[in-house]
Amino acid sequence: MNVKQRTIKGEISVQGVGLHTGANVTLTFCPAPENHGFKFQRVDLPGEPIIDADCDNVTDTARGTTITQNGASVSTVEHVMASLVGMDLDNVLVKVDGPETPIMDGSSIKFIEVLEQVGSALQNADREYYTIPHNITYTEPERSVEIVAMPLDDYRFTCMIDYNSPVLGSQHAGITTIGEFKKEIASCRTFCFLHELEYQLQHNLIKGGDLNNAIVIVDKEVTKEELQHLAKIFNREEIDVAPQGILNNMELRYQNEPARHKLLDMIGDLALVGVHLKGHIMAARPGHAANVAFAKKIKAAIKKEKGKKKLNTYDVNAKPLYDVVDVMKILPHRQPFLFVDKVLELSKTHVVGVKNVTMNEEFFKGHFPGAPVFPGVIQIEAMAQTGGILVLSTVPDPENYLTYFLKIDNVRFRAQVLPGDTIVFRCDLVEPMRRGIAQMKGVGMVGEKVVVEAEMMAQIVKVKESEITK
Repeated sequence: MNVKQRTIKGEISVQGVGLHTGANVTLTFCPAPENHGFKFQRVDLPGEPIIDADCDNVTDTARGTTITQNGASVSTVEHVMASLVGMDLDNVLVKVDGPETPIMDGSSIKFIEVLEQVGSALQNADREYYTIPHNITYTEPERSVEIVAMPLDDYRFTCMIDYNSPVLGSQHAGITTIGEFKKEIASCRTFCFLHELEYQLQHNLIKGGDLNNAIVIVDKEVTKEELQHLAKIFNREEIDVAPQGILNNMELRYQNEPARHKLLDMIGDLALVGVHLKGHIMAARPGHAANVAFAKKIKAAIKKEKGKKKLNTYDVNAKPLYDVVDVMKILPHRQPFLFVDKVLELSKTHVVGVKNVTMNEEFFKGHFPGAPVFPGVIQIEAMAQTGGILVLSTVPDPENYLTYFLKIDNVRFRAQVLPGDTIVFRCDLVEPMRRGIAQMKGVGMVGEKVVVEAEMMAQIVKVKESEITK
């Protein structure tokens, strides 16, 4: 049974401050249509630009994850993204009136609470999943980072952190299914080491920082004067070091809260892949840069798999949609320059044509007669003629039109084609036709092997009847 997509039932907002700018921010979750995905909108900028929540749009991972598109950026998106995935949603527009999301208490729980308050709604479209097909790995040896995604018919996480800190030690956290996110992970707050906090304060990098939204781990000897200075900065009467080795600004919600927060960050960053995942993610010492690099690796695997799915194998002996006589009613070409023998499929966006390569071809008399190879330029011509059938199928009287190719790019010849081979050409429109101009991606296959591919641009031109009959 297919899982349906989900959005939220209405708009709902939260207010807070941005961690790095200290500016007041209003963030509004809005319903979105099917196949919209997660997007952010900067409503404070001219034109209210939209930014796709996509790992390819990540521009900074130094102190959180920042995405940029259309001249606009939103930073610290990971806690919001984790809440959207944790609430099992697919389509949400997130409006913000500033350059970063509000930090709230340093976790995702406040976002979860408002999303629960507004409720979710089923949509008609099926949800897209990517099931990890085999182990996908990512390593950063210099930082001892290791991440692996393994096949599993669920979404499971295991995370380990170890910063060579005697206070923090080595910590592990995990969930067996994403349904555990709200209870086990959502409330876990961000953390930093005291030396990092001092550096950021000195360089004015956390204007919205507050001891209510971060766990501060004391990783060095600290004097009473330093603690008094911190208390003054954060408007506290006093600050001390708790027995757990953290500043006594808060109590830990879990003994391994830092590891659980790193897991939260991973869920949010991997949401930038753009589809729901099924697999077991295991990570050692992850961080935003590694998470995003891993997300890009998964996205590349998805793109590669989708590309393979388009390369269907076809039964060349099946009854054709058009035989060669039908083809000649559409194309003006004739022997010896007709290179499409039949058409197997034709839709508004794609065509599949067949060329049987035989030793009887005229060009074999002069082209490597002792070692015949189907010329690459003629493979491209055969692909172009196949694409021409797709283009001409969009006009009512194709015999009154000609197709001229304006551009051919990114041609790749991947294997030799020999007499006796049958090439199946598939051409797909890469965008809707405009003003009689079509852009297509073409692939030629012999069996399951790709032998040629190219990108083509063609234009339909109407000609006079007298010119056609010449």
